Amino acid sequence: MSVLRQFLRPLAWTLAITGLYAGIAVLIGMTGDSGTRAATTERIVTDRLTGLAIYGFDPVAYFTEREPRQGSATYELSWSGATWRFMNEGNREAFMQDPAVYEPRFGGYDPVAIGNGLPTAGHPSVWALYRDRLYVFHSEANRQAFTTDPEQALDRAEMRWPAVKAQLVP
Repeated sequence: MSVLRQFLRPLAWTLAITGLYAGIAVLIGMTGDSGTRAATTERIVTDRLTGLAIYGFDPVAYFTEREPRQGSATYELSWSGATWRFMNEGNREAFMQDPAVYEPRFGGYDPVAIGNGLPTAGHPSVWALYRDRLYVFHSEANRQAFTTDPEQALDRAEMRWPAVKAQLVP
């Protein structure tokens, strides 16, 4: 009997520890999943870890520099439930004067995906300016689809945006 106990005791501990780790992994997975959902249910695409809109890129720089430029913590502005960063005071002031001009259209969601009824977050490194508005895309393929026929892409996105937006948390 003692040989059997010597064999079963470490096995029981191994199973208990494995079960504990599996339980922790499930809890982490559940937390990670809800965090991902929360990041894609905001009206403005926001980095769920930092609270920064468009991952801290300066939205005005797309217009003035014609390229994405990282903003600075020195020039921050809280607007529409997100923290926006800017390269300099002038860009922050321009945004404060008319945020609707500078914020990414559709809150930073990919207009091609919205046209398909999906709230897919765009990434600020994949972007386009069209008719003096900033659009960010989930992928290079979506940006290419948009630039091939922007009017059709925007018509589809505009038509589906109210239903998609209604699903998003204000």
